Amino acid sequence: MTLRQVQIGCDFVYQAEIATSTVFQVAPLAGAISDEVFTFTPDVDSHEYRDIYGNRCLRAILPVGASQFTYRALVDVPDATEDFDERAPEVPPHDLPDDVLVYTMPSRYCLPDMLGNEAWSRFADTPPGYGRVQAICDHVNSHLQFAYGSSNPTSTAWDVNASGFGVCRDFTHLAISFCRALNIPARYVFGYLPDMDVPADPAPNDFAAWMEVWLGDRWWTFDPRNNVRRKGRILIGRGRDASDVAMATTFGGPLLESMFVIADEAVVGRVPAGW
Repeated sequence: MTLRQVQIGCDFVYQAEIATSTVFQVAPLAGAISDEVFTFTPDVDSHEYRDIYGNRCLRAILPVGASQFTYRALVDVPDATEDFDERAPEVPPHDLPDDVLVYTMPSRYCLPDMLGNEAWSRFADTPPGYGRVQAICDHVNSHLQFAYGSSNPTSTAWDVNASGFGVCRDFTHLAISFCRALNIPARYVFGYLPDMDVPADPAPNDFAAWMEVWLGDRWWTFDPRNNVRRKGRILIGRGRDASDVAMATTFGGPLLESMFVIADEAVVGRVPAGW
């Protein structure tokens, strides 16, 4: 299989009035990772652990005053879009694996109980299986308008469905909610998504959110925000929704002064900004 290399990373700059326990979740779950570096300025003690979903997490204490956390790595990715199978069937709840059942339930931001009537009215007549999940993504992609600042950390799938605006996490929460309302297991995913073999996005790089849906005997990738199969997805975390896989969780109120994200294909002789 042909591979391509992607440069990934991020910077978080904080101001804290008190020492603040923090968990960062910015490192890929798997893949051919090289030249991986975690840096704190000023230097602090830190250690990595795996959460209940198997995601890589880094614990540290932000010091009083200014601090910066930096992550950099190179990752080899397949020169191919993600797998798909339009014949993949839905699985009735009684046949789902035990560890998949949790992804049919309501969670902090995904509300299949509140959106159930709409889900069944819109998609009940759509043939079940891969095509019905794609129909959900098509609807969410056309219903929501992408707009930075249109939602906030407390916005749920119900909220953005009513407003018609959101960012990638909101597109994903709404599509997950519709899937779960139809008893289709769906889980939240976030990571890095470089512009590989697609028109370059003029907006600054950011973390991306998409979803995985259980059909047949495996998880399949769907992207309600972009609604196309893409190359170069580098998965950081999986969970019930964004509350399970926040890129930074602070046990206190430090001021996040800036965040910078890198997700670009590595090109010989070219160094990306911030590398």
